[in-house]
Amino acid sequence: MVKVGGFLFSRESSSHQGDSQGKDNPTHYREPRFYTKAFKECSACDDFGNSFELSLLIFKCVGPHFYWLWKKTHSQDDRGFQQFLDNVQYKSRGIFRDEPFFGDGFVSTGGLETTKGFVSKLELKYGQKVLDVGCGIGGGNFYMSEDFGVKVVGIDLSINMISMPLIVADCTKKTYPHRTFDVIYSRDTVLHIQDKPALSKSFFKWLKPGGTVLITNYCKSSGPPSPEFEAYNEKRGYDLDDVEAYGQMLKDAGFDGDIAQDQTEQFIKVLQKEMDSVENEKDKFISDFYEEDYNDKVSGWKSKLVRTSMGEQRWGLFIVKKKI
Repeated sequence: MVKVGGFLFSRESSSHQGDSQGKDNPTHYREPRFYTKAFKECSACDDFGNSFELSLLIFKCVGPHFYWLWKKTHSQDDRGFQQFLDNVQYKSRGIFRDEPFFGDGFVSTGGLETTKGFVSKLELKYGQKVLDVGCGIGGGNFYMSEDFGVKVVGIDLSINMISMPLIVADCTKKTYPHRTFDVIYSRDTVLHIQDKPALSKSFFKWLKPGGTVLITNYCKSSGPPSPEFEAYNEKRGYDLDDVEAYGQMLKDAGFDGDIAQDQTEQFIKVLQKEMDSVENEKDKFISDFYEEDYNDKVSGWKSKLVRTSMGEQRWGLFIVKKKI
């Protein structure tokens, strides 16, 4: 029995290694996210009604091996949103169904294509340190790391997202030393955060002087939303601002630069391209999943196209700098 404040270390292999462990090796290998989820869901209570859980401190990948370091802590009362993300917004099955739209390794608009376009604006240099907030399943992380030689720290609150050497963490509670990162990068994640001014101030503290923040985010038009759009946002756990309002929050946090750009036209083109691609591969999608999955996803994409075409849902791009 691990004491409160005690640690649990675990190592697992991700694949067979060498011919000697081939056919006769009875080991059942699983994705890292299976182990992360299993440990994260562990809980216990004592005779006084106190509850405890394991908190993930470190998750690393070294060759074919994955390492976890957990700490036993008192259960937090604020895990509801993480559970919402894992059980509603980002179910494991839903993530797999999204990849045919976004591309392998991505769960954000435009997949690799938009990632390349946005990353090109960062002027990354070898050895720089990048924080990816809401890293998803890691597509952007690996692209930046492999193509530019930067060191990427990826964090995401959803356990189901984390399948590689990324960190399960709440960006509103995670802390880093001042002036840690050269770049902070976040794709369609801040829409989940209610206290955006506080998060923007954290970004400002964590960023080195001369550093850059790039954020894309779902936004809304100015004025009150329609009842339908309000219901949609509530169901998805979104807290949306208009493009100008969020740009002002970044400015108020101390940032300079081309604060806010409305990229809704690009968003519409990307959505249409993603939907066309999946519709052209309808039979394959249904063979990989089910017809009801196909109908559900395509319907969702069409609804998103309607909202954006009507101007109610917007897509914002925010590129700001911290003065030297």
